[in-house]
Amino acid sequence: MKIAVASGKGGTGKTTIATNLAWALFRQGRNVQLLDCDVEEPNCHIFVKPQIESAKPATIPVPAVDQDKCNGCGICGDLCQYSAIVCLKGKVLVFPELCHGCGGCRRFCPEQAITEVDREIGRVETGLAKGFGFVQGRLRVGEAMAPPVIGAVRQAAGEGEVTIIDAPPGTSCPVIEAIRGADLVLLATEPTPFGLNDLKLAVEMVRVLNIPFAVAINRCDVGDDAVRQYCQDEGIEIVLEIPHDRRIAEAYSRGELAGESLEDCAGVFSRLAERILDQTTVH
Repeated sequence: MKIAVASGKGGTGKTTIATNLAWALFRQGRNVQLLDCDVEEPNCHIFVKPQIESAKPATIPVPAVDQDKCNGCGICGDLCQYSAIVCLKGKVLVFPELCHGCGGCRRFCPEQAITEVDREIGRVETGLAKGFGFVQGRLRVGEAMAPPVIGAVRQAAGEGEVTIIDAPPGTSCPVIEAIRGADLVLLATEPTPFGLNDLKLAVEMVRVLNIPFAVAINRCDVGDDAVRQYCQDEGIEIVLEIPHDRRIAEAYSRGELAGESLEDCAGVFSRLAERILDQTTVH
């Protein structure tokens, strides 16, 4: 069972929900693992404080050209949509930072002059956090492609009973890589015009991907009622509403789980866990 927590924009409480949901499910006796797929800025570790047991590089295959075999035909350069490999005056040049690792140049080289070598673009770390499994990815500074690292995080995960995925913010390729194959996507938002605008984009995304979803409203007692009205009009279930509470913000600033620090929050996330499991069972 895979449950992804996503949002159309950053700062909506996505990581707060993901970490507390994993903790609540573990307290209920579930075999849980938490995946931090926000590889450009992972921060689940701040709250669950894992013991990292292993780390390995995340790589993509990039072309290496044997110039002695190459006949300068230029097929590889014509094929590449990212200009990662080009043929100039019969000599092939490779720009690894632009390569997306599709392998097309190697497959279509008529002289079999192209092989592939691994280029490290990040790291994947695994361990235990508060008794449950934990995996996070870290994209190297200066790298542009998060999806291969996110894919490596998902491959490194075990087969837990419940997998919670903290997805990157937004609706672009990294998010799609993180939530693909999920049984349910929980969309975190806030009751503001910006929150509503980006929630609509996220809803369109999961509908195109045909993934069941529900909405969680953070700081639900500020802003306006437009998000609730939108969900009502679209038939979208709201499974969680978190009030604007200074104590939650203070726990966050200390790097603590709200559910662990505040008794009333523990009940909120326990009920969310039960409701989420009911949702995934129905779907």
